[in-house]
Amino acid sequence: MKPWYEQSFGSDYMLVYKHRNYENANQEVRKMIAWLKLPAGAHVLDIGCGMGRHALALADFGYTVTGMDLSPTLLEEAGRHDENGMVKWVQGDMRKLPFKESCFDATVNLFTSFGYFSAEEDNINVLRHIRRVLRQDGSFLIDFLNPTYVEQTLVPRSERIDEECGLLIEELRSIRDGWVQKEISVSKPQSKEEPRQYLERVRLYDLSWFDQHLAASGLALEQLYGNYNGSTYDQATSPRMIMAGRAR
Repeated sequence: MKPWYEQSFGSDYMLVYKHRNYENANQEVRKMIAWLKLPAGAHVLDIGCGMGRHALALADFGYTVTGMDLSPTLLEEAGRHDENGMVKWVQGDMRKLPFKESCFDATVNLFTSFGYFSAEEDNINVLRHIRRVLRQDGSFLIDFLNPTYVEQTLVPRSERIDEECGLLIEELRSIRDGWVQKEISVSKPQSKEEPRQYLERVRLYDLSWFDQHLAASGLALEQLYGNYNGSTYDQATSPRMIMAGRAR
């Protein structure tokens, strides 16, 4: 059986997460530019770019952007929004980035596109490859969940009907053995058809894990925020760990 991240990022993913819009991405990118201290025209790699919202926003601000994702479906959707061909879209695996050494001024990894892999070494390899493709003193940003906040605020179950297509989306959330996972079901109400089911799983890595493995990979953590509003990170109350720094 294929791992979950090779099954879940398809057309139904775009339905489940359609609320993540391009306007919000533009506002978030404004913050990123300041945190990363990006020079004009910098070459930026968006790792796990998904539908391309942030990659396109970075390109709108004048940066030379490459968006990389494992999912051909999401890359196709990203390209559909890229009417002027501003971004280079590449299919690839974040554990072995398909780029030469020292070819980017900055990398971004957003909305918890990290911690997918069962083997610890695979997740560490993502950090190693970020360092490999960054130029000396290049910038990185990793936006990850805050495990403590997730544990305190997890909503076990939710459901909604998409107004546009009428499909029922059910989500079951749980924490098991150091992972937070979401079981997603997409179905037609009152239909005899079997629901389409997906799984998402992310490791609950805390700040000390990142401190250790960023440093070991040659990445210096310089700034830490608790949300995209730029608030100071607080372990108990911050929804996110947004980590920014430089390649040593």
